[in-house]
Amino acid sequence: MAVSCNHSAILFSPSTAGSSSVSSSSSLIGLPRFQTLRFKSRSLYSKSRVSPVSALPSRSLEALIFDCDGVILESENLHRQAYNDAFSHFDVRCPPSSSESLNWSLEFYDKFQNLVGGGKPKMRWYFKENGWPTSTIFESPPENDDDRAKLIDTLQDWKTERYKEIIKSGSVEPRPGVIRLMDEAKAAGKKLAVCSAATKSSVILCLENLIDIERFQGLDCFLAGDDVKEKKPDPSIYITAAEKLGVSVKDCLVIEDSVIGLQAATKAGMSCVITYTSSTSDQDFNDAIAVYPDLSNVKLKDLETLLQTIVTAA
Repeated sequence: MAVSCNHSAILFSPSTAGSSSVSSSSSLIGLPRFQTLRFKSRSLYSKSRVSPVSALPSRSLEALIFDCDGVILESENLHRQAYNDAFSHFDVRCPPSSSESLNWSLEFYDKFQNLVGGGKPKMRWYFKENGWPTSTIFESPPENDDDRAKLIDTLQDWKTERYKEIIKSGSVEPRPGVIRLMDEAKAAGKKLAVCSAATKSSVILCLENLIDIERFQGLDCFLAGDDVKEKKPDPSIYITAAEKLGVSVKDCLVIEDSVIGLQAATKAGMSCVITYTSSTSDQDFNDAIAVYPDLSNVKLKDLETLLQTIVTAA
């Protein structure tokens, strides 16, 4: 039987759901002109959706694993702010004929950051598509590979330091419910882990400033992108976490915010719940066992109930 769940969660079985294709070429200048994006209908987020189900063998929640960016904090707009601050600082004009510094809008970045991963690849792709810019680094658009690499390296280094300043400023808070849920898990004797595809230094910075040093040091496992050969959606990071925790993958529950993280968790054999952000809310989360707008009303007992009665298509 399907598990009932409050808090406006959407329960999914791995059955096929309707989705629509949206061309990215319509209004977002700079995105791939012929890229087709797969978006889940927003109507699925307005009410619960449960397919005919039959119960699988019960599972026990032994370990709770959090992603970092998007789950513990909504970081994408902070990254966007840091990029725009870098563009302004170096007066980056793209295209060179622009009357003002480059500024990535929220609408643009929400889509762009899900298409091109990594800071340097983002800028390289954007400049390649829209024209290499003028700046205080190079008065004329750089024409050779060395100068282009220097431009991107300089922008990325400044952007990274600016992002650190934003995180350390005290103005950034964890997403609703995260701290409480972590504390509930530790108090109940559950293993607690954070697994992020970001660099170790970046994740440490976020965790020390957002969940505090004591909670960070109390984690039973902490893995970053540096710790595994393959990044998400490869399942390596979650398989490694289960091994380090000494817990079966079937008794781990992952909290993710994106379909890439969801794929990594399910490929590892773990169940996954989603707490989506503005930039991931349209993604296809059919393989998640529940979807939440945030964790503000989600209790540990709710997650234990979900894991004990996992549902699948009959």
